[in-house]
Amino acid sequence: MPGTSRTSTVKPGSAPETDEEFRVRLRAFLEENHPGRPPGDAADRLAWQKAWLATVFDAGYAGPGWPSEYGGMNLDFARQVIYQEEYARARVPGPLGTGLGIAAPTIIEYGTAEQKERLLPPMLRGDSVWAQGYSEPGAGSDLQALRATARRDGDEYVVNGQKVWNSSADIADIIFTLVRTGTPQSRQRGISYLLVDARAPGVTVRPLRDLTGGTQFCEIFFDEVRVPVADRIGEENGGWPLVRTSLGHERAAGAMNQAARYRRVLDELVELAHRRGATADPLVRDRLADFEARVRILRYTGMRTIADIMAKGEPGPASSVSRLFIVTFEQDLHEFAMDLLGACGMLGRQDPHAVQRGRWVWGFLRTRASTIGAGTAEIQRNTIGEQVLGLPRDPAMPELDGSV
Repeated sequence: MPGTSRTSTVKPGSAPETDEEFRVRLRAFLEENHPGRPPGDAADRLAWQKAWLATVFDAGYAGPGWPSEYGGMNLDFARQVIYQEEYARARVPGPLGTGLGIAAPTIIEYGTAEQKERLLPPMLRGDSVWAQGYSEPGAGSDLQALRATARRDGDEYVVNGQKVWNSSADIADIIFTLVRTGTPQSRQRGISYLLVDARAPGVTVRPLRDLTGGTQFCEIFFDEVRVPVADRIGEENGGWPLVRTSLGHERAAGAMNQAARYRRVLDELVELAHRRGATADPLVRDRLADFEARVRILRYTGMRTIADIMAKGEPGPASSVSRLFIVTFEQDLHEFAMDLLGACGMLGRQDPHAVQRGRWVWGFLRTRASTIGAGTAEIQRNTIGEQVLGLPRDPAMPELDGSV
């Protein structure tokens, strides 16, 4: 398999590498191999990002928390924190698609040995791009009500239905999706977890334009799509526990990376306030101090999430705390940036007079969806209240065997 040689952390006869030495080595690799600015053309940018992921994998620096047998680094807690900090600091491309942080932990937990060997290394190397197919027009937060169906036909399933709000589906090779293999009334007891070839006959992907003017989301249509039974993860009608694992990791994915990234973004916001002559205002300083406290909390929350995953194998319901904190923080931060911009906040990214090429305006528009994706803020609060704080169940929500 490509990239089977791994970078050793200890030379024979030498003392074990310290955490600081690991940080220096990782930082040097990221600086020396930095791929430069992304190309403007979408196809070139995709190739550029895939080339970077292959470079990282082949050098032994991919998958900080992944098992080593699938190409990962299998780092301990302290070094996973260091890895995420340095990766964000270097401003190098992140993973493609949504497979690494969501599907991969599910396959590691529930997949067969053959599925792990076949699917995980190409995903980590960037050779295959994965997209999630969960939400539907009538089943977003109430995921148990999904209506996409898969009927068994020998060694295959025949899939029909629609999915929506699918990040990276336009560049995906594989769509990991949820389908109903039970009766229409079976809810969570009749759901299966399938991997669908994104280029199979009957699969149609249509981009959806969002507030930013971009097409970061898609809708997917399945019309008599044939999927081998060998590409089902877990048991038939037994997909719901996998959903909980997937969504828990989705809410936890990149928690430390997010913390490190927003450390940098906040520093840039402070610089924007200086340039706008706003830092003499005590109310502005008070808001910046609040953001400083929150970005530090983000770091500690990310550390707790990594510790939970390492101790229990999955982040659990507490991942909803991290998710809710991040999305409200990034919305508040960009709303404040818009206040600093004043009338310039009306200029989009294409306007030659836009401040910093419209990055804050774009961020403001993009984060309008933050409290919807990966489970709405309302769902996160329900999960936190019921499963973390032990409050009574919301009577408006249907009964289920486990919550997402």
